Amino acid sequence: MRLEGKIAVVTGGAKGLGMEMALRFANEGAIVIAADMTKLSYEHKNVIGYNLNITNTEACKTFYDEIIKKYERIDILVNNAGVTRDSMTRKMTDDQWNLVMDVNLKGVFNLVRYVGPQMEVIGGGSIINISSVVGEFGNIGQANYAATKAGMIGLTKSWAKEFARKGVPVRVNAISPGYIMTDILKTVPEDLLTKFAGLTMLKRLGQPSEIANAALFLASDEASYITGHVLSVNGGMRL
Repeated sequence: MRLEGKIAVVTGGAKGLGMEMALRFANEGAIVIAADMTKLSYEHKNVIGYNLNITNTEACKTFYDEIIKKYERIDILVNNAGVTRDSMTRKMTDDQWNLVMDVNLKGVFNLVRYVGPQMEVIGGGSIINISSVVGEFGNIGQANYAATKAGMIGLTKSWAKEFARKGVPVRVNAISPGYIMTDILKTVPEDLLTKFAGLTMLKRLGQPSEIANAALFLASDEASYITGHVLSVNGGMRL
């Protein structure tokens, strides 16, 4: 029960990696608020669903105020919500660019602007940003997505300095997943999955539970001396 009594927020928590992390945290004793624009695809006595559009600044402030009123604090924040709108740069539309920027960067800022300072006040906390191997190495046809995931790494390093500047142990880290077998990848042709696996040193794709394990570690006191770090969970992938 490594998160006993902790209050955690996981964005994009309705399914996929967000669901896996929310359930892992809940099983370790945390009360988890899974914020998403769709209903939860699962049930757990310690997981509460909340409909939230993280690109809406006012909605994020309302969400934050309601959580603080009910639970008095937020100990853990996982910024997992994200979208892709892939296209070669010469064909990318303003709408494709702007949506990815709004969700993947503005949405993260919209919550951390409230949660980070609150963690300073309560004496500590853990913020975990879910980046991507694409943010580290780039990828053809994903300039918008790569830019936001690289931006999350920059935010991670900046916030790690900012929120700990007064000596308060607010830790901010990022996880950079490689290709993980979520529902999205299950629609990819088998030959491409084999190719992706071949790009890793371990010669396989990752499982959602392996990202949840990394998030649990960074959220827990076991990672009490780790901040400003990017944890690559990609099987040794190089794009």
